[in-house]
Formats: sequence, C-alpha cells, structure tokens
Amino acid sequence: MKLNVIILIIGAIGLAGCNSVSRLKSGVLHPFASPEELIAKRALNQRDGSAKDYIYLWGQAQKNNSTQAMYPRSILTQYCHEQGGKFSLLYRSNFNAVADPAQRKRLSTNRGVVQGSGAYQCRMDGLAESWLVSIEPVSERQVDKTSQNRSVRLLTKLMSATEARNFYLAANKNTVATQKKTAASIKTPVTKSTNELKESARKEQERKELERKELERKELDKKQIATTVVPVRASVIETPQQQQMKLYVAARRDINSGKNLNNACNNAQRAYNYGKLQGTEGTRVYTESGMLVARCLNGIPAYANRFPNAKAQAKRVLQNLSNNYNHSGAKNMLRQIK
Repeated sequence: MKLNVIILIIGAIGLAGCNSVSRLKSGVLHPFASPEELIAKRALNQRDGSAKDYIYLWGQAQKNNSTQAMYPRSILTQYCHEQGGKFSLLYRSNFNAVADPAQRKRLSTNRGVVQGSGAYQCRMDGLAESWLVSIEPVSERQVDKTSQNRSVRLLTKLMSATEARNFYLAANKNTVATQKKTAASIKTPVTKSTNELKESARKEQERKELERKELERKELDKKQIATTVVPVRASVIETPQQQQMKLYVAARRDINSGKNLNNACNNAQRAYNYGKLQGTEGTRVYTESGMLVARCLNGIPAYANRFPNAKAQAKRVLQNLSNNYNHSGAKNMLRQIK
C-alpha cells in the first residue's frame, strides 16, 4: 500500500514538472526546437532556402527607417539567449560570396551590413549543444527604378565548426593570394633613352603649365561671380548604434512621462531587437532597452494586452539580462514579479 502511494506521488511531481516546463516554453518569443526550425519559421531565407532581400539603405523619403540588414542576427541572438546561450561573432564576413566588385564595395562600407554579417556562435553551458550560423551577403540591388532604396540578399545557414573555418579562413587566403598575383603581374617598364626622357619631361612640364593657367582662369572666374552659392547639406546616414540609441531615448522619455505608451513600448522592443552592438554604449543601451521592454510587458496594459503571456515574456527578458549581463535592476524586478 505504501509503495503504491509513493509511486502516485512521484508521478504527480513529474506531471507538475512537465506542466511548468510547458508554461515556460510558451512564454518565449521564439518557441522552436532547433535553430533550423527558427530559420524556417521566421522566414530568414526564401521558402526554397535561397537568400532573402533586406533593405539596408533607405532613400531620402524614408531615411529615418531602421536598417533591415541586422534582422537575421537579431532574431538568432534572441533565440540563443532564450536557450541560455551566449551569442558572439566568430568570423567576420569578407563578402567573397558577392560576385560583382561594385556591389561588394557598397556592402562592405555599410555598417549595418557589416555588423549583421559573418559567422556567429551560440555557446551553450552544460550539456546543451552549441551551434554556429553563417549570415552572408550574396548580392545587392536597387529595389526599383522609382526608389532610392537598396536591398541586400542575405543567406542564413547553419555550419559546423570545420565548415565555418574552411569557408572564412580559406576565403581570406584566396584574397591574399589574388592580391600577390596581381602585384607580381605588373611588369617593370623598359628603360627609356636619354632623348625620350628629355622629351617626356618637356611634355610633362607643358602639361603642368597648362593646368596652372587653367586653374588661374577658373579662380579669376570665381572672383567675378557675385552670386552666393549656398552649400548643399549632405544627408547623414545613421549607424545602427545611433538608430538603437535614438529608439531607446525616445522610448525612455515617453514611458517616463506616460505619453504615447504603446508607441514607446514598440520603440523599446525595436531597440532591444538590435542586440548588443559594438561600442562603449552598446551594452548599456541594449540592457536598458530590455528593462523598458520588461516594464511594458509587466506594467503597461495597452502594450501587454497584445500578448497572451506578457508576464512570462517579461521574465524571459529579465532572466537574459540578469544571467548574461549581471544586471542588478533586472534581478530586482524579477524578485518583484510573482
């Protein structure tokens, strides 16, 4: 009789534990069993698994919009943190998958694309298996003829450690070899005779004299023009760090003043989705944005009512900040949430 009672108690405890795990999993933003499923369900690639377009440069009419080039990295960062891992850059992208040199140059000089590309590792503690993911640009283009927006095609896929090492390090070696080959292919010019050198020097002197006279003429023309030329102010493209800071500051201001709360919470979520960016303010802006998101999910009904499990999501954000960044405010708020 006692044995039967003990068995019943153990079974009840097991069922309660399963229910607790189920409730915890229902509270995450990305409740997927594997990173492969996350990539498919969040549509980071096309349905057939090919690279997907993301707008990385907005035209003048939409210049305040945030870059989409960091979306795959942001989603994967959140998923890794939800699984209890730490997401970090392993290899920088060298853009060798982009065939066109002009496209490669445009992409390699855009901070949003650079910071959203490369090979990343989700390092898991304990018995959980770590994983690597590659986010590589393959091309870029103008979205349409009537728009100044430009998009980049990003291919997101999982890799083993060996595959990532071979792909990124081999690509770097090929780049260096190509540069050496190009330098070696430059032939030494044939030595010219004395007369040829004199003639060449005379022509060079004449060319410089003509350039000097032309420059003097242009300067004289400028002085004669009385019209004041108003310089055109160049448009400034914000970096991802500036965009994240702008969203965070706007969200903090509105939440503290109690105005535009729903919009403020949306701004806080967008700032948090950028993840931890490089720079001295990167960690602070990311963690404080997370604190604002937790406040929205736990204490602002206009925003929290949009989610069936808002309190569980708030706990998940706070646990990430507490465990991975030792954030004292997150620890205090966790204790207050029952």
